[in-house]
Amino acid sequence: MSDAIVIIPTYNEIENIESIIRAVFSQQKSFHVLVVDDNSPDKTADKVKDLQKEFNNQLFLLERKEKSGLGTAYIAGFKWCLAKAYDYIFEMDADFSHNPDDLIRLYNACAIDGADVSVGSRYVKGITVVNWPMTRIILSYGASRYVRLITRMKVKDSTAGFICYKRAVLEAINLDKIEFVGYAFQIEMKFKAYKKGFKIVEIPVIFKDRTKGKSKMSGSIISEAIFGVISLKLKSLFDK
Repeated sequence: MSDAIVIIPTYNEIENIESIIRAVFSQQKSFHVLVVDDNSPDKTADKVKDLQKEFNNQLFLLERKEKSGLGTAYIAGFKWCLAKAYDYIFEMDADFSHNPDDLIRLYNACAIDGADVSVGSRYVKGITVVNWPMTRIILSYGASRYVRLITRMKVKDSTAGFICYKRAVLEAINLDKIEFVGYAFQIEMKFKAYKKGFKIVEIPVIFKDRTKGKSKMSGSIISEAIFGVISLKLKSLFDK
């Protein structure tokens, strides 16, 4: 039994899923993996089921009926993991934009160094992004600066999706009241942890854009982040 599990949400990730799973399981520390698949037409879930025969009691699959947003996929994954005995619960993309070799660094930040949340950060030491067009770098970096301005959080990469949460953090957050599903979901989770006084640290990582499959980024996700931050801040002013 591992004390740590990596949640990987998928939609049409057949080109990446086997490689990313094997990369996680090749780490010196033992991690379990939970794939949350949104009924991928490319049969990503079927590939995971095949791999479960090899990685029995290490690889798990949560199948959902339809594509309904990154945030809801992670919430479903969080609830699944909290029903088990895991102490450290990770978010990670399937497309290798997050390097599985960095999992141990995020784990150690929480398990050894005392953080409650560790964030694989693209912006804590300059800008460490590879293969992104300049327009996307400016948008992402600008969004993080904007979030810091509005929320007063000191997190430099608030939209990051490579994260380790201690169990206590997810237990303290009312997951049923998380509102957002895209970039704003990542901001909201960090903001809720911050407001509850949990220690958030950023671990510098190199972020590489996907080389296989298609990005799920959309205009609605971006606008949700922009306007969602203001909503989060305003609501927090009225919290007891």
